[in-house]
This record gives sequence, C-alpha cells and structure tokens, in this order.
Amino acid sequence: MLRTPLDKLNKIYLRVFDSEFMRRILRNSSYLVSATVVTAGIGFVQNIFQARVLLAPGVGLLAAMAAFTNVINRFTAFRIDELVVKYVRLYVERKEPQKAAAVYKLAAMLEGGGALVAFALIYILAPLGVQLFSDQSGVEMLFVLYGSLVLINLAYDSSDGILQVFNRFDAKSVIDVCQSMVRLGLTVWVFFTGGGLMQMILAELAGRLLRSLAVTVLALRTAKREWGAGWWRTPISVLQSDRRSLLTFAFSTNLSATVSLVAKDSEDLWVNAFLGNASGGIYSVARSLIGLLQIPISPLPSTTYPELSRAVAQDNWKAVRGVLRRGSLLAALYSLPVGVLLVLFGRNVIELMQGPDFLPAYAPLVILAIGYTVVNLFYWSRAALLAFNRPVYPTLVNFAGMILKVIGVFLVAPYGAVGFAALLSGYYIFTVGLSVLRINQDLRHHLASAAA
Repeated sequence: MLRTPLDKLNKIYLRVFDSEFMRRILRNSSYLVSATVVTAGIGFVQNIFQARVLLAPGVGLLAAMAAFTNVINRFTAFRIDELVVKYVRLYVERKEPQKAAAVYKLAAMLEGGGALVAFALIYILAPLGVQLFSDQSGVEMLFVLYGSLVLINLAYDSSDGILQVFNRFDAKSVIDVCQSMVRLGLTVWVFFTGGGLMQMILAELAGRLLRSLAVTVLALRTAKREWGAGWWRTPISVLQSDRRSLLTFAFSTNLSATVSLVAKDSEDLWVNAFLGNASGGIYSVARSLIGLLQIPISPLPSTTYPELSRAVAQDNWKAVRGVLRRGSLLAALYSLPVGVLLVLFGRNVIELMQGPDFLPAYAPLVILAIGYTVVNLFYWSRAALLAFNRPVYPTLVNFAGMILKVIGVFLVAPYGAVGFAALLSGYYIFTVGLSVLRINQDLRHHLASAAA
C-alpha cells in the first residue's frame, strides 16, 4: 500500500542527490541551513521583544534606519563577495595562487574604501533621512549610530567570499548563530531594563561586530593557510592582464546592486516615506515573517554559486543543467507547502507573536508569499548568470523592473502596505522570469556546442 508513495520519494531523492556537485552544495548548505533555522528562530523571538518595546511606529523607524544604512552602503559597494567567489575560484582552478591572493587583497581595499565613503554619506544625509523616513524629529544621531554598521563591516563581504570559496561554511554557521544569540540576549536585557530605540540599536551593532571580527579573522587565517604568510604582499599588478574583465564584473555588479537598491532593497524606505512609521512597522512584520519561507533557501545561492563557477570553468554543462534542475526541485519541496501554511495560519502567527495590533500585516504577507515562492524556485538565477559571465544582463533586467516599480509606487501608495506587497511580488516575478529565460537559452547553446 505504501510502496507507490515510497517509490516516488525514492525517485525524487535520487534525482536530487545523484551528482557530486549537488551533494557538495547540499553538504555546504546543511551548515548554513542549520544556522539559518537557529538564527531565524532567535530572530523571531528577538522581533517579539522589539515589537513589545518599540510598538509599530518604533519598529517601522528601526526598519527605516536599517534600510537607509543598507542603501547607502550598497551604493558605494561592489558586491565584493561575488567578485571574490568568481575570480578567486577561477584562479584556484587554474593553479594561479598569486592572482587569487591579489583578488582578495584588491577586494578588501575596495570594500574598506567604500565603507568609509558610505559612513561619510550617512553622516551628511542623516538629516534628510529623518525628514523623509521618520515621523519623529531630532533622531539624526540615531541614524548615524545605526550607520556605524558600515564601519563594523569594513572587510566583511570580501572575507565572507573567501570562506565561500574554501568551503568554510561550518565555521561561518557557528559565527552566525553566536552573533544572533548575542543580539537576542542584549535585546531581552533592553526589554527588562526599560530601554528604548537607542539601546535596541546598540544590541544590533554588538552582534554585528562579533560576526564581522570573527569572519574577517577566519578569512585571514584561511588566506595564510592557502597562500602563505606573505600573501598580502602580493602586488595588484599581477592582475594586469585580467584588469578589464575584473573591472567590468565589479562595476556591472555594483550597478546591478544600485538598481536593486531602488527596486527592492529600499522597500522599507518607500513604505515609511509614503505611509509613515506605523504602516512601515506593519509592513516590516510581514516581511520578517516571510523569512519563514526563505529559511532553508536563502543559503543556497552562496553555496550554489561556487559550484556553478567550478562547473563552468570545467566546461561541464551537463553538471550545470543538473544543478539547476535539482536545485529547483529541492526548493519546491519546501517552498510550496510552507507557502500554503503561511496563507492558512499567518493570521494566527501574527497575533501570537506581535499581538492583535499587527494583524493588518496578514494581507501583505499573503501577497509577498507569492512573489517569494517564485524567487525560491529559481533561487539560482543570479548565480547562474554570473557563473555564465553575464554580469550585465541582471543589471539590465533589474533596471527595467526598477523603472516599472518606481512608476508603480505612485499608483499603489493609496492601497497601503497591500499595494507595496503586490508591487514587490510583481517585480520579483518579472525579473526572475526574464533571467530564467536567458539562462535556458545560454544553457541550450552550450550543451549543443559541447555535443557537436
């Protein structure tokens, strides 16, 4: 009686795990998924305490500060971790350790310089941020205080890229859990001692500082082990022959990040600017709960990208196709049932965790679940485009989506948080859909060339 269902499950298992590339991705992802589950649980508990202390307007203001800092930081950054993974992995495969070391050195220098510029911009633009995104006056220094996060993460992304290249996902997972526990512990302390928004910000920064220091130290030790104690003295000039490729990749991914800032990463800023901090708090709760849908999926791009880069460097296009198909199948096994559960029980979860005042977050949550399910099913779309050496294509797609979304903001603002949720889901469906079409075309072309 059970034979047929068990046979189907066995076939699905074999389809997902029958390649070394996929087993390596799943092994590395298991560390991050375990950490993500734990940190997500810790984060949800932390959100409960934050909501009790700050209420909806305070939650919205905190989300606006975080988005304000992230937008400016990303504007001056170059998605350094992607640059490190792409080129350090390439040079490791080619047995060119000097070039690999030089890429890490260059990436750290670019990231550090960008962080300093970002903090200067945050300090200068804080009054404008308060004017646009805060219902309270006189909180400029709180914006600056939160903005010090960019200095804390002075070399975090480049170091994180090194850990991805050399499969140090186990250590990175431990670090993520530890920093989440520190943030939760300090948040609970703020709750019981009657603290406010400033203390909540300090709790956030303390955890981030722990994470940044630990990841950077671990990356430096990994670099020393791989390339020797004097790796940091490797001259940048060894990359002279690859300068054009490196610069094109860096600036195209930076431009793509800038476009994404306007289109999706500044979502909390748009909502707080048009609807106020109370609605911003409601929308922030919906976006935090959608994290349940992303828990095991969010680590997959960072573990899939190195393997796709490896397969492309080896011209193993059948392996690439297998990774993409199996990745979508694996994502569907989690995303589809969890999406249904969010729709059915989201209202109960919101009332239990944040209280009845946050129940208006349910409708945006349902709409966001649709868009994020599509993102999950094709979580590999950006990683595949970068591995295929198409860093400009996602920029163009995101730019088109950004134009449509900015126009849409003025149309959906009267519909409140529900309208913004529909606009974000539509943006994801549009951009991911075009990216997947491009990937399929490229993959068919490479498979045909390999077969010829």
